[in-house]
Amino acid sequence: MSILYTCCVPHPPLIIPEVGKGEEKKIQDTIHSYREVMKKVASFHPETIIIISPHNTSYIDYFNISEGAHAEGDFGQFRAKQVKITCDYDEEFVEALCHHTENSGVPAGTLGQRTKRLDHGTMIPLYFLNQYMTNYKVVRMGLSGLSYQDHYHLGQLIRKTADELNRKVVIIASGDLSHKLKESGPYGYEFDQKVIEALSHGNFLDLMTMDYGFCERAAECGLRSFIIMAGALDGLSVKPTFYSYEGPFGVGYGVVGFDIGEKDPTRKILTIRKAEDPYVRWARNVVESYVMNKTVPALPSKLPESMLNNRAGVFVSIKKDGQLRGCIGTFQPTTDNIALEIRNNAISASTRDPRFSPITNNELPKLIYSVDILGDVTPATYEELDPQKYGVIVKHHEKRGLLLPRLDGVDTVSEQIEIAARKAGIYDDEDIELFKFEVVRHY
Repeated sequence: MSILYTCCVPHPPLIIPEVGKGEEKKIQDTIHSYREVMKKVASFHPETIIIISPHNTSYIDYFNISEGAHAEGDFGQFRAKQVKITCDYDEEFVEALCHHTENSGVPAGTLGQRTKRLDHGTMIPLYFLNQYMTNYKVVRMGLSGLSYQDHYHLGQLIRKTADELNRKVVIIASGDLSHKLKESGPYGYEFDQKVIEALSHGNFLDLMTMDYGFCERAAECGLRSFIIMAGALDGLSVKPTFYSYEGPFGVGYGVVGFDIGEKDPTRKILTIRKAEDPYVRWARNVVESYVMNKTVPALPSKLPESMLNNRAGVFVSIKKDGQLRGCIGTFQPTTDNIALEIRNNAISASTRDPRFSPITNNELPKLIYSVDILGDVTPATYEELDPQKYGVIVKHHEKRGLLLPRLDGVDTVSEQIEIAARKAGIYDDEDIELFKFEVVRHY
C-alpha cells in the first residue's frame, strides 16, 4: 500500500521554543502528541511526505502545488530567524500529480506560487518530524475556495499518484481548528467538538457535510486540509488514534493519527450515501424522480405507518457543498398524511424556492437532505421560547414568519424572533403574537 499513514496536526508558531519563550509550556499536551505522532510517521520510513498547509499559496478557484527541487524557510516573522527548515521536493510526484489533476478536471498545478519560502503551516510539522528522520522528500500544497468535494477529489488523485509511482507516502494535514474560542458565541467550541469527534471516529462524511456559514463563523483553519487527507483514504478502512486537544490561546489545536487498513467499499463517501432514515430517503427519491423524469412518484407500499397514518407540518431542506440549496415547508398539514406532505414540499424545495434556481440533474449526487416534522403549534411568551428546543412563529394580523429550531447562527430568542419577523415583513414597531412548536429532525 502506497499511503502508509496520515495525521492531522496544528501549527501554532509558539510551539517552537525559540518563538514561545516559555508560552509553549501551556500546550504541553500538544507538544507531547506531536512528538508521538511524528515518531509514528518516522516508523514507516516514508519516501515522500505530503504536507497540506492552509498557509501555502491559496486561490479561490485553484490548488497550488509547490514547484522546484528545494525550499527553505525560517521563523523570522515570529522573531526567531535562527530556526530554519529546509526540504527537497519530490519533483516526479508533483509532475505525475499535476498530470492527473489536468486529466481529471481538478484545477490544480504549479502555477501562481507567490513565494518559494516555506510557510509555518509546513515548517512546524517538519520541525517535529526532523527530530526522528530527515531522509525524505516533500510535496507541499495549499487549499482553495472550491467545494469540499473538490478537495476530497484532490486527495483521491494524491493516492492514485502514490499508487502508480509505488511511493511510500505519509500525508500530514496541517491545520488549526477554530480561532474564536474566547469570543462570545458558541461557534468555535461547537466547531472544534464536531471536527474532533468526526476525526476521532473516522467519520469523514461528517466533515464533508459541515455548513459553510458555520465554519466561517468559527474562523476555522484546517477543515479543508483534513478533507484532502480524507480523500486520499477513500474506500479504505481506518483506525483513528486521538492524541490530544487544547485551546488555551483562543485557537483549537487537535492531533489525530490514522492507521490504514484494507479496502472498504462502504467508505467511498462520494458515491455511497450516508444511511438515511425513511423520511429522508423518501424526500430524496421524490426529488430525483421529479428532477430527472418530471414525474411525481406514487407513495411506496413499504413506508412506515407513522408517515402514512399521521398528519403534520413538514419542512424539507436541501444542501449542496454545505450551503443551502432549497428549503420549503408547511407549518400545518395540508395533505392527508406526512408522506404526501414530504412529497409536495420536496418538489417545491428543489424547484420552486424563489431564492434559488431549480435543481438540475448533475447536482443530484451532491445533495444532502433533512426533513423536519413539526409538532403542535401553541401560543408562547418570550420567556417560554428556546431557539435550541422550539421553532417560533411570529404573527401580526395576516403576516406570519416561521423559523425552525437548532439553526446555525441563531443562538438567542431575540435573534430567532427578529429573523422570523423579517421573513414575514413585520416591522419593529408592530405588535406581534408569538407561537412555539417542537420539531423532530430526520437526517
